[in-house]
Amino acid sequence: MPVTMRAWVVERPGPIDSGPLRLVEHAVPEPGPGQIRVRVAVCGVCRTDLHLAEGDLKARRPRAVPGHEVVGYVDRLGPGCTRFRAGDRVGAAWLARTCGRCRFCRRDQENLCLDPTFTGWDVDGGFAEYMVADEAFVYRLPDGFDDEAVAPLLCAGIIGYRALRRAELPSGGRLGMYGFGGSAHLTAQVALAQNATLHVVTRSPEDRELARELGAASVGGAGARPPEPLDAAILFAPAGDLVPQILEALDRGGTLAVAGIYLTDIPSLQYQAHLFQERTLRSVTANTRRDGTELLEVAERIGMRSFTRRYSFDAVDQALSDLASDRFSGAAVVRIASGPKEA
Repeated sequence: MPVTMRAWVVERPGPIDSGPLRLVEHAVPEPGPGQIRVRVAVCGVCRTDLHLAEGDLKARRPRAVPGHEVVGYVDRLGPGCTRFRAGDRVGAAWLARTCGRCRFCRRDQENLCLDPTFTGWDVDGGFAEYMVADEAFVYRLPDGFDDEAVAPLLCAGIIGYRALRRAELPSGGRLGMYGFGGSAHLTAQVALAQNATLHVVTRSPEDRELARELGAASVGGAGARPPEPLDAAILFAPAGDLVPQILEALDRGGTLAVAGIYLTDIPSLQYQAHLFQERTLRSVTANTRRDGTELLEVAERIGMRSFTRRYSFDAVDQALSDLASDRFSGAAVVRIASGPKEA
C-alpha cells in the first residue's frame, strides 16, 4: 500500500485560467472510527468545484482537495464500520457529515444542519487517488449504471432532484429550466417522466441541442421567454439577474427554485411584477441523504441517461476551465483509476 498519492489541491483561489489548482503528492489518508477509505475510480466535475477554485466560495481549509461526485471502491474499513466490505462500490457526495443533534437534524432537515461538513470543502474530496468518508453518508450505487454514468448523479442529480421538489411542479405541469448543464439535463429527465412540459432557456448552442434531444417542448437562447406561463421554474445558472425575468414568466401561484450554492446579486424586485399573485422564490440548500437515496432509485427506474465528457486525472484543471467556458454539454467526469480489480 503506498503512503503517498496524487491529489489536486486549491493552491491560490482565483480565475480558473490563472491556475488556482495544483497536482501534488499527498499523504494517503487513514480512516478513523466510522469511516471508510475509498480508492477513487472517477469523480464528477461540479460547478461548486469551480466556485471553490475561483474563490466565489471562501476556502474553509488550506490546500483543500475538491471533488464531491465520487465513485470508488472500499479499500479499508475504520473501527466500527459494518455497512460495507472491502471491494464494494460506493458513492460519496457533497454532504459529508451532519451533527445529528441540532433542531434541524432532529426534525429530518439535515440539509439545514447548524454544524455540517461538506466533501471537498471542509474535508478532502475526490480529485485524488484515495479519500476517506463517513460510512453513514456514503451511498450504495445502482448496478445499472457504470462508474462514469453514475458520478454526476451524486451532486448534479441530487441537487436537481431537490430543486424539482422545491419548485412544487404539479403533475403534468409546465416547467422552465434556465441553464442546461450537468444538473439540468438529469433533472429534466425526472420531470419529463412525470409528464411535465419542459421549456429550456440556455446560452449554449450545444446545451440547447441536448435539451431538444431529451424532449423539451421549447428551447431558447439567453433572454428568451417561454411560449406559455410556467407553473414552476428552476434556475441552474449562477446569474442573479435572471431572477426577475423568470418570476415574470411564472403563472399565478408558480414557484422559482434556485438550485445553486452560489448566485450573483439579484437586482431589485417589484412586488406587483414579480411576486404578486402568490409567486414564490425559493433557495435550495445542500441535500438530505433521503434525497440522494430517492434520486438513485428514480434514476434506475426511469433509465436516466448521463451525458458525460471524460477527462484524464492530469486534466482536472482543464475540465474546470472547459466548464467555466461552456465548452461541453452534459457533465464532465474525471477518470482517476479503474475498477475493483486494481484495488
